[in-house]
Amino acid sequence: MGEIAPLSPARRQPPTVRLRRLAAELRRLRQEAGLSQAEVTEKTDVNLATLHRIETAKTKPQLRTLNALLDAYGVTGSRRTDLVALQREAKQRGWLHGFEADLPGPYSAYIGLEAEARQAINYESLFIPGLLQTEDYTRAMFRGVRPTITDKEVEIRITARLRRQALLEGDTPLRLWAILDQAALARTVGSDAVMSDQLTHLARQAQRPHITVQVIPFSAGAHPGMPGSFIVLKFDEDGPDVIHIDSMAGGLFLEKETDIQHYNHMCEHLRAIALSPADTAALITSLREDH
Repeated sequence: MGEIAPLSPARRQPPTVRLRRLAAELRRLRQEAGLSQAEVTEKTDVNLATLHRIETAKTKPQLRTLNALLDAYGVTGSRRTDLVALQREAKQRGWLHGFEADLPGPYSAYIGLEAEARQAINYESLFIPGLLQTEDYTRAMFRGVRPTITDKEVEIRITARLRRQALLEGDTPLRLWAILDQAALARTVGSDAVMSDQLTHLARQAQRPHITVQVIPFSAGAHPGMPGSFIVLKFDEDGPDVIHIDSMAGGLFLEKETDIQHYNHMCEHLRAIALSPADTAALITSLREDH
């Protein structure tokens, strides 16, 4: 009689964007309340191990657990409603998240995810990648793309951009691989002076060991990135990757395995047809001199 093979443990489903967002928000709310995990356990009777799993997106909190945590943190009104909605939809993959409703908040959905990622692959067809923009370029870009934007809205978006760029600093910075169409470098945003400073900044950033910059030259002709920009976020433990596509209507998060494979294959293709980092640096220098 043959032996019966032991049952393999059930494979844990990776966290969705919504579950990651809920975990990050609960962790932030606890810290804002000045409470340790042990103190929260005393106030709510939520098991310490359970609280840790909730805050690291390893488990979805039950509604009564979530309500107990929100009570302890003093969360009411629309913020509480939004977090309860995240809990209810935590297992759903893919998310079209509104632009206006989220960006002014201190912890937007995308910014929170990017802060947890170990690597970002950013392809841009028309703009300098946000993580590599100068403040003047960012300001001119927002004013050009959205002519009706207010001064306050511009400053909010610049603050968010600077907060994202801080991820490139420190002892364990985000690893960034930026791929740009040459069109992003050729268009003058703001003025010649703004573009000269931007290209100088881009060249300097490209020399850092955790940042790689490649440009797809006009001579490459038509290529798969022409339809639009995207970002692939990669994580250490909680995979899989998350794809983010930005638009004027909002941010679209893609989490299906087929979508992830498609965009990773596209990244490989774009890197293959782009100039090498050394040739990219030479092109940036040449374009900077034109300004």
